[in-house]
Amino acid sequence: MTPLSKAVAKSNLKNIQLIATDIDGTLTKNGKFTSNLFLSLEKLAAAQIQVLVITGRSAGWTQAIKNYLPVVGAIAENGGLFYPTHSEAPKFLTFIPYINLHRQNLAEIFQYLKSLFPRIEESVDNQFRLTDWTFDIQDLSLSELTKIAEICSSKGYGFTYSNVHCHIKPLEQDKATGLLQVLSEYFPELTTEKIITVGDSPNDETLFDESKFPLSVGVANVRDYVDKLNHQPVYITRQKEAEGFCELAELLLE
Repeated sequence: MTPLSKAVAKSNLKNIQLIATDIDGTLTKNGKFTSNLFLSLEKLAAAQIQVLVITGRSAGWTQAIKNYLPVVGAIAENGGLFYPTHSEAPKFLTFIPYINLHRQNLAEIFQYLKSLFPRIEESVDNQFRLTDWTFDIQDLSLSELTKIAEICSSKGYGFTYSNVHCHIKPLEQDKATGLLQVLSEYFPELTTEKIITVGDSPNDETLFDESKFPLSVGVANVRDYVDKLNHQPVYITRQKEAEGFCELAELLLE
């Protein structure tokens, strides 16, 4: 990971027209939005640098948040659904023919996991989800997370986690896959040198895959997960969380 700097921004990030960014731990500081973040988002919008949020948060949560931030849309549930700014209805990015059966299957997997790991608890926003099932990460160890991933895989489902939640999800569902679909349909004019992806934790790992997104940034707290990531961001900010995103925004705006 190369430290993000003014020289890097001027040489490699000068053509950026869209930032695809995670929310929790990337746009938040201690779990909250800050006044500096709102100012940075407003400045980016004024400079015609678009921001697309891509989060592990639920469909219901994301539908609301995209109406309150100056963004061009929001991808929810780690690539499961897309909410364009001009529509309240989501576009499913993962094909799920029978949503009720899908939710039932996810619930059964969770109950099996809970029988093995009794302390895990369903997340409070799980009732507002469509494509995935989440539980709070709490103090699960890396070995426990690895075991959970293996169990989900044996049952035909994927698994990922962030600094907030663990996600049981369709195998093919991830942030990169969802983002590429959205870019193809809604932003076909944007080439890869005009897009930068930003994140902080393992569920952002696919956004750091250079074969798909040559330009990526991790806010400094991504260092907490470096040994757990097969794909690491190209650049890393000096500052953590929202302050790291604001650092990137200021460099792009200079």
